Amino acid sequence: MADEDGGGDGTRVDVAEQELLWEECDSGLPGSECTVFEVPLDYEAPDGERIEIAVKRFPATGDDVIGSLLVNPGGPGGSGFDFVDHAPYTVSEAVRESFDVVGFDPRGVGRSTPLTCLDAEEIDDYLGTDYGGGEADDLADLSPEGLDQIEAKSRAFVEACEENDPELMRNIGTADVARDMDVLRGLLGDEQLTYLGASYGTHIGAQYAEQFPERVRALVLDGAVDPSQDQLSVSVQQATGFETALRSFVEDCLTRPDCPLGSPGDSVDQGIAVLDDFLADTAAEPLSSATDDDREVNRARAELGVLAALYTENWWPRVREALTDAMEGGDGTGLLLLGDDLYGRGDLAEYENSTAALVAVNCSDSEAPREVEAYAEAAAEAAQESPMFGPMLAWGALTCAFWPEEAVAPLAELNAPGTDPIMVVGTTRDSATPYAWSEALAAQLDSGFLVTRDGDGHTGYRMGDDCVDTMVDDYLLELAVPDDGMACAGPRADEVG
Repeated sequence: MADEDGGGDGTRVDVAEQELLWEECDSGLPGSECTVFEVPLDYEAPDGERIEIAVKRFPATGDDVIGSLLVNPGGPGGSGFDFVDHAPYTVSEAVRESFDVVGFDPRGVGRSTPLTCLDAEEIDDYLGTDYGGGEADDLADLSPEGLDQIEAKSRAFVEACEENDPELMRNIGTADVARDMDVLRGLLGDEQLTYLGASYGTHIGAQYAEQFPERVRALVLDGAVDPSQDQLSVSVQQATGFETALRSFVEDCLTRPDCPLGSPGDSVDQGIAVLDDFLADTAAEPLSSATDDDREVNRARAELGVLAALYTENWWPRVREALTDAMEGGDGTGLLLLGDDLYGRGDLAEYENSTAALVAVNCSDSEAPREVEAYAEAAAEAAQESPMFGPMLAWGALTCAFWPEEAVAPLAELNAPGTDPIMVVGTTRDSATPYAWSEALAAQLDSGFLVTRDGDGHTGYRMGDDCVDTMVDDYLLELAVPDDGMACAGPRADEVG
């Protein structure tokens, strides 16, 4: 936790009157600068305990600087601090010329005051648990023993958060993150906020607009989350996005000579059946790995490896190679490392705290059922739409059944009345945030308008569509909104009112 005093003479400085003391960063993008600032742990007790927020800035490369562009890569649990290091790839040159690119680790994440729940060995166990017994649909129909096991592990996760930092776990929701971001906006000297948020980062931006509509200059919400859905519904609907992405991956794989799922001419359903049989085999007989630990590559870890690759087409060659190694040689190392990348597990068997933040923020941001039976029903429903990933994602939300009720925000749409136009970008075959969520958020926001990218992978900006990139850049730089209210050309481009 941060020190109680903010002034050199022992007096406490108001959070809005802090000075950002920038220093050259120890690592990352050359020329970037780093600092920290303080915010109240509980905004309802502004004079109480404070926590630290870590910030990184890459200064604008041009002379005509508009201000700061705050960025967040999603998660929850993703590091906005580290995201700045990728600015040459994630933000256009024209935008970098005109804006200081600024990222921060949200409260509870990374270099900011972090929330820690399970230790590394316990996270390994949590992520690698097979709750079935070798059948492809076991997670949709758990045995009593499997149900007891998944309930116990979910309870243990929440109890560990409670034991380590009960106050932070109750003050980690996105509404508070948005308030932290407004403090940062003020300390940066910007009268209004310009922001680019991806995936979960869209929820931060929408929350900001809801609380501070008059302080919005331009918000790009890319790969949107629908704030009107409870956490269990989000998990079930997310499964449909991964199923769509899986089919795109398999379809592409079957056109290539190195595809382990079949040959040209085979159908997508045939390829998925081959993959499903393979995963069922890993449940009965785990794969070996060449890593320096004793983790078995069982079905749970093999599934995570495949799931990780569906976030971006850039990883498709890597998962083809990993599946080939696993299916032809029994070596699960590639799949294991893909899953490690997804959850931030480093070479030294240590995790970033992104798993704790992911669970804590998701469970804090919206209500979820308190009855375990609701998750069993959801798993069965999700298995119909996404047999491979649906039950896993539905049961993954079970921790929220045990989250402290006083820490959970009420479910509500975010309308942000009174804001200037807000851009929502949706990708038609987005894996992690289904396109329907972008449609929903654009419709909920009073000033929202939708830009559609027809394609695969997660998010739309800087993903190879010149129309989308130009529209985002023109909006950020010139506040340009499409005159006819139309999205970029594509089979699912929609008119927005």
